[in-house]
Amino acid sequence: MILHIIRMDEKFILPYIDFVEENFDTKKHMFFLRGNEQNYPDLAKKNFVKWINKKTVLEFIKQMNKAEKIIYHGLWFEKLLYVIFFQPWLLKKSYHVLWGGDFYFPEKQDFYFMKKKIIKNMGHFITYIRGDYELVKKWYGAKGQYHECIMYPSNLFKQYKKDNSNRGKKNYIAIQVGHSATPNNKHMEIFKKLEKYKNEEIVVYSPLSYGEKDYAEEVSLLGKEIFGEKFKPILDFMPFEKYIEFLSDIDIAIFNHNRQQGMGNIITLLGMGKKVYMRSDITSWEMFGEIGVKVFDVEDEIDLKPIDEKTRVNNIETIKSYFSKENLIKQWNDIFTSV
Repeated sequence: MILHIIRMDEKFILPYIDFVEENFDTKKHMFFLRGNEQNYPDLAKKNFVKWINKKTVLEFIKQMNKAEKIIYHGLWFEKLLYVIFFQPWLLKKSYHVLWGGDFYFPEKQDFYFMKKKIIKNMGHFITYIRGDYELVKKWYGAKGQYHECIMYPSNLFKQYKKDNSNRGKKNYIAIQVGHSATPNNKHMEIFKKLEKYKNEEIVVYSPLSYGEKDYAEEVSLLGKEIFGEKFKPILDFMPFEKYIEFLSDIDIAIFNHNRQQGMGNIITLLGMGKKVYMRSDITSWEMFGEIGVKVFDVEDEIDLKPIDEKTRVNNIETIKSYFSKENLIKQWNDIFTSV
């Protein structure tokens, strides 16, 4: 039996549970979720899904010891760290799906002493960004095995054909800055770079529905101050299909994260043939270079020229091939069946 331990996140985890159910034998899998189960009534119907709470904690620990493999989808919550730390014999059969926020900036990580010892002795690591694996080796002394995997359905290539039958020709350049209301997006730096274009035919969008409310307000105020009515903050959550439609209208996307982040947005935009800027000193830049996808350096001058056709087509085809459902199924199957 393979045990999955997950902090609930409907953007990533609900589609992943459906993915496992559709493509693998759920009799061989058990999911223990951390979160408010009342928000997910449909999961109660799945007999391979349980919730971590006071009533189930003993069963949870028992299943950890019984399982053939334990897959931690991020190391997020304190009580889980204690459970792992005091059962070090479990680490040999443990797999850490590397999210980024759960290991980047070690000096800022909660319970760093425990987390360092856990990661150092973790048996396996799952990510498609090899640079992140190299960082856990560098920062935490990790020695576990690397497993290449694009992780979640949210990272898959998305085929989207826009219906233009009822739309007039767009007469402005749509620019997306960042993907969430977290300071790692460093919106202010990009706004300053774009300020010289404020009198051009542009509209600047910043998705801010996810993250820190105070930071979202700060970004919104500065965006309005610089770009006026040409700045459009997205403060309300969009359903998935609506958000994909929004991304399809973007011409240039700029991500100034100081770590690997926002990959679902970036992969989707590249798969649509959009021009994407990002920092060249982060692991995801290196990964795109390795698979042959062209992204632009945010440290260079940001221009409003469209991406050339050859690069656009190559990016679409490469993203479509690598970030495919078939590849995701194969990668997880290799992990589930590896000895």
